[in-house]
Amino acid sequence: MNAECGMQSGTGFQPVSVASPSGVARASSPCSGPPPLTFLILCGGTGGHLTPGIALAEGLIARGHRPLLLVSHKQIDARLLAKYPRLAFEKIPGAPLSFSPVPFLRFAASQTRAFLAGLRLVRRHRPAIVVGFGGFTTASVIVAARLFRVPVALHESNRVPGRAVRLLARLAQRIYLPPGIRIPSVRPGKQREAGLPVRAEIAPLPRAEARAALGLDPHAPARLLAIFGGSQGASALNDWARRHAPDLAHLGTGLYCVTGPGKETGGPASLPDSGSGIPNGSAPEARYVPFCDNVAALLSAADLVIARAGAGTLAEFIRCATPSILVPYPHAADNHQAANAAWLAGHEAALVIPQERLAADLLPAAESLLADDARRAALVDALRRLDRARPLDQIIADLETLARR
Repeated sequence: MNAECGMQSGTGFQPVSVASPSGVARASSPCSGPPPLTFLILCGGTGGHLTPGIALAEGLIARGHRPLLLVSHKQIDARLLAKYPRLAFEKIPGAPLSFSPVPFLRFAASQTRAFLAGLRLVRRHRPAIVVGFGGFTTASVIVAARLFRVPVALHESNRVPGRAVRLLARLAQRIYLPPGIRIPSVRPGKQREAGLPVRAEIAPLPRAEARAALGLDPHAPARLLAIFGGSQGASALNDWARRHAPDLAHLGTGLYCVTGPGKETGGPASLPDSGSGIPNGSAPEARYVPFCDNVAALLSAADLVIARAGAGTLAEFIRCATPSILVPYPHAADNHQAANAAWLAGHEAALVIPQERLAADLLPAAESLLADDARRAALVDALRRLDRARPLDQIIADLETLARR
């Protein structure tokens, strides 16, 4: 599609339960070719579900389609979507599944409300296809879509398929899975290999530009270690960062810790330098921030990142070619973060330290890797090899074919 057949903002959907909805762009009338399609994208609840939904919506708009994001009422969704005024979204009810009596009743009530909302949405927008990225906002709307015979596609980003995707797979006409992953109970013809779509803004930046964007001195000689615990933060990594910030300063290494909402303490602080070789007046800083609105800048500014191993996080590391030490969250469902981390480490593109070894092994591993430019360069090369695939284009082309059958 040429540039003249692009999208114009300000028209299209008019979501009902949105605090500040924006209109979905529509294709210009003079354009020839297939008409634009309407897509409902279920992607709320966590950053790992929401960011690939945003990436897909961006790609669909670029192809002349009309996406509507269905998200949760959580603050993380509202904060992230505020950056994307072009995207239309609507909040739907949802609560995590739990088998304890009171939480289960809350789950059942929220799913009933979500199902009724899904019926209204499908009737109103008549989507060509519904796409689900897993999570507790997905199930009821997909059931509603199938009652109207609307095709359903599911995307699983983790290397251990989650409960929602496994349970809903029989209702789906297409399931996108990480390379090498299959769901045995699902007909092979439904399954496709596809990585995680990454937002257009996630791209490597020049180091000086990235550091300036974070409010850091772009010319400071200090190395930078980032701590990135995902959209909710990671208390174990935050505590480790606070404990070892002075040790890192001895290596001439600054610290930028994304703590998660409500977990930050204080502002930037200069760390004591002891024999690091950093000139006077350029002592490393330790910064603790609750949220990072510019992930591309953070990953481009950092010499090394210590992080959890959610699929969205790893996809962004690959896109920005950022070396990392992964500490998988040990209580993740089906231990899927350990599987994600093992896959990246198996491609020699990351190091992995289990959380039970964090106190003993993480500081020596970080010090060794920060001091070894050649080893970090090898990790960067491996990450760039993994970035050759472009799953977003593949997924959109397949969805268009599926929707127009």
